[in-house]
Amino acid sequence: MTGVALIGLGMVSATYAAALRDLMPDMRLTGVLSARAETGQLWVAKHAGLTDRVYADVHQIATDPAVDFAIITTPPNARADLVAPLAAAGKAILMEKPVERSLAGATHLVDLCEKAGVPLGIVLQHRARPVVAALRARLGDFGALRAAEVAVPWWRPQAYYDVPGRGSYGRDGGGVLISQAIHTMDLMLSLTGPVTDVQAMCATTEFHHMEAEDFVTAGLRFANGAVGSFFASTASFPGRGETITLHFAKASVRLESNVLSVDWQDGRSECLGQAATSGAGADPMAFTHDWHRSVIADFAQALAKGRAPMVTGRKALEVHRLIAAIEQSGRAGARVSLEQI
Repeated sequence: MTGVALIGLGMVSATYAAALRDLMPDMRLTGVLSARAETGQLWVAKHAGLTDRVYADVHQIATDPAVDFAIITTPPNARADLVAPLAAAGKAILMEKPVERSLAGATHLVDLCEKAGVPLGIVLQHRARPVVAALRARLGDFGALRAAEVAVPWWRPQAYYDVPGRGSYGRDGGGVLISQAIHTMDLMLSLTGPVTDVQAMCATTEFHHMEAEDFVTAGLRFANGAVGSFFASTASFPGRGETITLHFAKASVRLESNVLSVDWQDGRSECLGQAATSGAGADPMAFTHDWHRSVIADFAQALAKGRAPMVTGRKALEVHRLIAAIEQSGRAGARVSLEQI
């Protein structure tokens, strides 16, 4: 039986509760940790049957022999103080995206875990969609990639950003890029390969009073020679599912709401998968916990078999680098090479 501790009991913790319940009895929640003990007690009561323990601090988790790995779901600004003692104690870590607020901060945590020999996995659960596996297995059938269109037209009401620190650089590290679009950007990179250059505009619309951006548009150039367009927003009422459209030499494929459409140049068409919500609208938690369950199960299997998890901390730095390049391009109003980042 694998023992897991859960650190951070915000909105997404209910998703982890559902995923961990599905994974019982092979996996056991050893306990939870929140910034306030009363929050932990309320969470334990609400999710009866998962655990009875509320840890007093991260050091109790680090020294608990029943804990095989810890799941961290706190805001990004709290990560460093949690990762350091866990890594020092040799505890494996599975962490919600992003790794940290900035590329430098994320790189520091990845380096810290690698130096300690501690596995670090990042929850970028869109990679766990079954239809993505089907697409990935067939990428070689479509010929060379020539163009890409990526869109994340989401919506968040102002009440979402009224939570202290949300949409700020100090707590979250930014706005729509690092908090919402990071999932689609990571999935894109896993399908297209790396981006070499970006030219972007980043802005905050009149829909929101927030520090960071809620609207981004960018042109992309990929290492394989393809070009692309990228759009992300939380100002696109009422919110629509994200899409990744890839134009290959032999066919165009479109991934939208967990449905894969393939249109061949010779006139054939295919459609795979079933529609699924991903939190695109006013309710940010309107998505299935199935993909989180798959990521958690994969991480446990990776530890047992001594292999890398679905998304390592080092691999997640690629999407952090792309976000940093888009932000820099948006500030400068100029083209930016990722080699500069």
